[in-house]
Formats: sequence, C-alpha cells, structure tokens
Amino acid sequence: MTAGLRTGEVAERAGVNIQTLRYYERRGLLAEPRRSNGGHRLYPADTVALLHVIKAAQRLGFTLDEVAELLDAGRRRHPTADLRQRAIDKIAEIDQKIADLATIRTSLTEVVNARCDSLTHCTCADCPIPFLTIGTAEHPSGDPA
Repeated sequence: MTAGLRTGEVAERAGVNIQTLRYYERRGLLAEPRRSNGGHRLYPADTVALLHVIKAAQRLGFTLDEVAELLDAGRRRHPTADLRQRAIDKIAEIDQKIADLATIRTSLTEVVNARCDSLTHCTCADCPIPFLTIGTAEHPSGDPA
C-alpha cells in the first residue's frame, strides 16, 4: 500500500492551493484523508484527478453544489430523479451564455471595425459603442448619473 500524497504535493500537482483542499474537504467534495503517524494528511493518488474534474466542471459553469451532487450521484451509481431535468436546465443556461457572448463579440467587432480609439471619448464617426453617454446622462429624477 502506498503512503499517499501530502497536502502540498496534491495542491501542487492539481494546481490549487492548500486552503482549496481543506475547503473541498469541508464541503464534502473530497473525502477526509487518512493521517500519517505524525498527523499529516495523506491523500490517495486519485485525489489529483478528482481535483482536475472539479476545477474543469467549475470552468464549465457548474457551481460547487452542482459538482458535489454530480460526484455524489457518481459515487452512489444512482442518479437523482431530477438529474435529467437539471441537465436540461444547465444546457439552457449554457445556451444563454453562448448567446450573450456572441452579442458581446459582435459589439466588439463593430468597435474594432469602426476603429474606435477610446471607450469614453471616441472620435470615430458613428461610434458603435452604445454606452458612451453612461455617466453623463441624467436620471429621470434630474440628478446626474
């Protein structure tokens, strides 16, 4: 049986900090590791791969609660009854983010094509930046923004 990886080794290999490991333990994403005779945490080698999965899921937009539920379903080998609906909801959320990003990309492309030189004092004709007057317009109350 291997001795296991100490906290610093796991953190370095997974590209996270030690506080993240401890936080994930408290959240139940990582099982509490066994301890050495000296009291050091000793993680199984597959902890690094699990951390990569958690971080990848976060980059894809999953919350830690969602990651925890997915990991729990995988550990039990029985998904929850609402897993399919939650997957459908997540797909809709991702589709909305893609649409929002496409809108932002289109706006930025218009700025580049118009050769705008400043976000606050653009001198190009027909500047496509829609928020140039934010901060200078008056609110309905008559007070400056």
